[in-house]
Amino acid sequence: MAKRTLSRVTKALLAPVLALGATIGLASAPASAAVWSSCDQWGNTTLNGYTLYNNIWGSGAGSQCIWANSGTSWGVWANHPNTGGIKSYPNAKKVINKTITSLGSLSSNYNVTVPSSGAYNTSYDIWDTDYDYEIMLWVNKTGAVGPLGTSQGNLTLGGHTWTVYKGNNGSNEVFSFVRTSNSGSGTVNILPILKWIKDTKGWFGNETIGDVQFGYEITSSSGGMDFVTNNLTVSSS
Repeated sequence: MAKRTLSRVTKALLAPVLALGATIGLASAPASAAVWSSCDQWGNTTLNGYTLYNNIWGSGAGSQCIWANSGTSWGVWANHPNTGGIKSYPNAKKVINKTITSLGSLSSNYNVTVPSSGAYNTSYDIWDTDYDYEIMLWVNKTGAVGPLGTSQGNLTLGGHTWTVYKGNNGSNEVFSFVRTSNSGSGTVNILPILKWIKDTKGWFGNETIGDVQFGYEITSSSGGMDFVTNNLTVSSS
């Protein structure tokens, strides 16, 4: 699997807009009139407390456009070639900025419509504020994709049953929770998962949780495919 780096969360701020190997083209408009759209490599905006990010970061990428009706209703059209390596992670981000012990709750509802072909996963990507730790929650996956690291066995927690993987990409620790069956909608209780990593496994301490992202880690979507987030909300207290 492609090595994970901080590039996908920081390049929008640190790097100039770079030309892609393939020209970013225009996709067909969503069914309803979007309030925002972008085909730029690092195109982003903030709506209703969520930051939307087109985020085409992998090598060999093709065309991709993101659109949004709101911060919680958005989608992506992507046409990435049928080659290996992650091409993009278009996502919506909610900033938490609370330590694990100070959180009373952290949960999310999701409802997506995703392609039946291609190679991708639909996942949460959760970071501490120092970007030392990455916690991924895969709610569905299609095609030849897999998490980084080695299997730690199965776990039922946060309303789902997962296979847990632990690894390191050279920049940070990565803990991946891959749902044992695909899901297009549901609720994830995120806080118990963070507490399990901290208290039961001792893999990190009382980290400050920064970004909770949700999106599509796309390896291939040849011919053009639609990834639609019908609803996504992240709530904390």
